[in-house]
Amino acid sequence: MEDLTAKEEEVMQILWDLDKALVRDIMRKLPNTKQPYTTVASIVRILEKKGFVSHKPYGKTHEYFPLISKTEYRRRKFKGLLTHYFDNSIESVVSFLAKEEKLSPKEFEELTKVIAKESENQKKDDTK
Repeated sequence: MEDLTAKEEEVMQILWDLDKALVRDIMRKLPNTKQPYTTVASIVRILEKKGFVSHKPYGKTHEYFPLISKTEYRRRKFKGLLTHYFDNSIESVVSFLAKEEKLSPKEFEELTKVIAKESENQKKDDTK
């Protein structure tokens, strides 16, 4: 999967929120409303070339929609982050979060609950 630029990700966030949109709909949601129509349309076409977006034509107008879900994109991005920056070690990620993000005791507790729940789910899946 190709990486997205910050502007491409910004447009994808809008498309995920809207589910489908015309370029002018995307423009309305962009924080910087001074971007020309042609610039936003170019970003959408690049996303289409990269396989993230497709469109349905209505005459000369196109309605764009995501081909990849936000969850799948998040999964792929995190896997890349895990591989490239944390040597495929979840322990390193948790350690980083604990040190750099200064997790509160409550956040640690919540994280522990999530890990325990997922561990139980995996055990159930393994016994099937």
